[in-house]
Amino acid sequence: QVQLVESGGGSVQPGGSRRLSCTASGFTFNFYAMAWYRQAPGKERELVASISSDIFSGTNYAESVKGRFTISRDNAKNSVYLQMNSLKPEDTAVYYCNAHWADTGRSYWGQGTQVTVSS
Repeated sequence: QVQLVESGGGSVQPGGSRRLSCTASGFTFNFYAMAWYRQAPGKERELVASISSDIFSGTNYAESVKGRFTISRDNAKNSVYLQMNSLKPEDTAVYYCNAHWADTGRSYWGQGTQVTVSS
């Protein structure tokens, strides 16, 4: 059974921090690139950050979060993380964990976790 289970969402004040976690099971985690997406009310889903598999190095960030968010992974724990600092109200969204293996076209999604930034 393929699963991506997210945790760490919740409410935070502007300028605060949250750390999202996504733990995977049911597939060979280290073969997959991992990413965080988000979708705010009335908006399209957007890519927030991504990190490559073991074969390909590198991370990518949306310009809106660059310098504030950091994506990382721990293959031994089958987990990917999103450290979110200096949060802004416009960061409010449902955040989704994604796993993608381009060679096979396989892509998996987590259930999403709500992050609300407000005072």
